Amino acid sequence: MSFLVPLVMFGWIPTVLYLFIRFPAQRAVVVSFILAWLFLPQAKYPIIGLPDYTKMSATCYGILLATVIYDVGRFSSFKIRWVDLPMLIWCLCPVASSITNGLGPYDGFSETLARTVTWGVPYFLGRIYLNNLTGLRLLAIGIFTGGLIYIPLCLFEMRMSPQLHQMVYGFADIRAFTQGVRYGGYRPTVFMVHGLEVAIWMMAATLIGICLWKTGVINQLSGIAIKWLVVALLITCVLVKSTGAYFLLALGIIILFIAWQFRNATLLLLLILCMGLYLAQSTLTETYVTDQIAEYLRNIGLPEDRVSSLEFRFYNEELLIDKARESIVFGWGGWGRNRIYEYNWAGELVDITITDSLWIITFGLNGLVGLSSLFLSFFFPVIGFLRRYPARLWTNRQVAPAAVLAVVIILYILDCLANAMVNPIFTLACGGIAGVALKKRENSSLTGNRSSLVNHSLPPSMVRHN
Repeated sequence: MSFLVPLVMFGWIPTVLYLFIRFPAQRAVVVSFILAWLFLPQAKYPIIGLPDYTKMSATCYGILLATVIYDVGRFSSFKIRWVDLPMLIWCLCPVASSITNGLGPYDGFSETLARTVTWGVPYFLGRIYLNNLTGLRLLAIGIFTGGLIYIPLCLFEMRMSPQLHQMVYGFADIRAFTQGVRYGGYRPTVFMVHGLEVAIWMMAATLIGICLWKTGVINQLSGIAIKWLVVALLITCVLVKSTGAYFLLALGIIILFIAWQFRNATLLLLLILCMGLYLAQSTLTETYVTDQIAEYLRNIGLPEDRVSSLEFRFYNEELLIDKARESIVFGWGGWGRNRIYEYNWAGELVDITITDSLWIITFGLNGLVGLSSLFLSFFFPVIGFLRRYPARLWTNRQVAPAAVLAVVIILYILDCLANAMVNPIFTLACGGIAGVALKKRENSSLTGNRSSLVNHSLPPSMVRHN
């Protein structure tokens, strides 16, 4: 492990404090999260009585400290509303899971603290800092810019294999290599934990770039026309070799196209409904539709190796669902109690299941309470946003960045049905969307006609907005 690891990890909180001095608060929050997510190492330092010190916990601690020092009054602006209740329950439910399974309150409070840092604090920071269209615009442009920055790094690893983390920080997750070979090449990992995280990030950056371009939010960046930047992102997104990212990007483009052309967000609401029905059917009934899904994907031409991988995943999920139903309300709690064990040929008790998706992990650990609160944490803000800013306003330059972020976080939580890639930046966006959903429409004269708005390259909010 390189000396850079402790240097950047423990130097990050002072760096965040400097960013709050150097930039307005909203921009400092966006820059802090994105830089940490993109470039800090995948390192963990255990702290007695607190969650492990990671790049995201360091970012959260730094922003909270900066708020205490520079803007303590911002805390008082937060009041729990209906849209916040699912996230609150999601952070607190480990206590109930631990107590109902006889694991004791300490175990529950410990897990609640860790979950609050991972999920609750980013959501809370989004609620108090990015709770207006200006803040969400900054975040959207920040994700887009982060995707552009990652293009050369992704291209390097596609050619040379996933080794930037090893080269810079002196260590790397072995999965970056064992799972990095795909379709005759390499799938980049860069400074993230898995190639799938990179794929989802590039998908989000590409979709946001398409929206910023087609709605005229920005025309160029650093003197380069945005259409060429979007093309570069799109090509890179394809080259990261993730079938799931392809599907999510295509789905996101269709949702935006329908919203722009037909002025309705029915498809987005239908997607939310379908996710809810899928989870209800999977958890509350004893019938499975997974075989039909696999057969359909095989019939439409999905490669056999991908279908077989999906069938293997579905088989494991069905075993874990049956186990989770035995403690369906609050789940099994921690310590692997949600897993399935059998004795092997040597008489050793071994875990026979593999978990890939966040939803099945959540269902096993925290039951229906945890599962429903997790997904409603993302559903409620988007539904509230749609009430405040219907699709007929999504072509407006002020609304478009927030609208595409609403689409992105739904696509992210859809990906959680297949993978378990926790991304606090999408949770930050979710908090911002929730804040906007709770406010009155910022400009009652907003329309969907973008031709009447002033065209510009970079918005003033990138220069000076608090």
